[in-house]
Amino acid sequence: MTPSPQDCWTVLGLESSCDDTAAAVLRETGTGAAILSNVVLGQTELHAAFGGVVPEIAARAHAEKLDLAVEAALAQADVTLAEIDAIAVTAGPGLIGGVMAGVMLAKGLAAATGKPMVGVNHLAGHALTPRLTDGVAFPYLMLLVSGGHCQFLLVEGADSFTRLGGTIDDAPGEAFDKVAKLLGLGQPGGPLVEAEASNGDATRFALPRPLLDRPGCDMSFSGLKTAVLRARDALVARQGGLHAQDRADICASFQAAMADVLAEKTRRALSQTQAPVLAVAGGVAANQLLRAALEQVAAEAGARFLAPPLKLCTDNAAMIAWAGLERLRAGARDDMSLAARPRWPLDQTAAPMLGAGKKGAKA
Repeated sequence: MTPSPQDCWTVLGLESSCDDTAAAVLRETGTGAAILSNVVLGQTELHAAFGGVVPEIAARAHAEKLDLAVEAALAQADVTLAEIDAIAVTAGPGLIGGVMAGVMLAKGLAAATGKPMVGVNHLAGHALTPRLTDGVAFPYLMLLVSGGHCQFLLVEGADSFTRLGGTIDDAPGEAFDKVAKLLGLGQPGGPLVEAEASNGDATRFALPRPLLDRPGCDMSFSGLKTAVLRARDALVARQGGLHAQDRADICASFQAAMADVLAEKTRRALSQTQAPVLAVAGGVAANQLLRAALEQVAAEAGARFLAPPLKLCTDNAAMIAWAGLERLRAGARDDMSLAARPRWPLDQTAAPMLGAGKKGAKA
């Protein structure tokens, strides 16, 4: 029997929006929810030779691995599919092939078991994670900073998000990846650039801090990436190549510029909202320099700083199960008309930041 909203739900979450195939089981408790399992099957090796995620390869891998991820999640949680009360699935935004694979599996499971299904916005999964990990009350300020997204969100409810600003071009994680590629460091770029930067001089290269001369919370990192390219090319032209110290110094200078931009824009967002909590999520939140800069800004504003554990900062299905649980509590259900969406902004009232097409706003 499907539980009533006041009962404790056990939710199966599915996530396949980019290059991580994930499944998780979450069980509601009296004070929140317990993560019974959180399986993530990465695809790094599949994309390593291409310098980035190849959508077609990612979609094929999701189709091959999603059922394996579900089996592993159920086994680790020590529950059967019959004991699952509902299914939550990422329905967008993301690489459409991967999103479709997840949505189709969710529909199949829902049809076979008769369990309710809810589609979840991937960004909402990140934005609501502090409520799963720390029981944070609304409202709070969320900085979502990852490979594909960067935006400030005032989170006022499970379906209520106000975007204060975001990147108008490259996301921070994308910039880290491109800088790593420019310097021949490999992928994923974030950890590799951070490791190089630990041995570098952050003052050697005078890299730009884009948009700091303009009001508001919008950000831009494309010009910063281009400045790194020019610094590299100037060194190569002058000395015939890059030395190890050159790479370290460029990485340190780039990382410092990124930290300065994020810190100042966060300072403005906190001042604008007077939010009691600053939460940060996304893979870039694992960078220690960036995290320290954001912690300092929060302390100056008298706000509590929260960063979920790394395994819940990067793409995972536990956050999707939790966001689905929040929707289930509110009585939400989706039927077999649930569609995969490549674009799905959280703040439906805000003007598109990256343009819009027939399928709607990108972010």
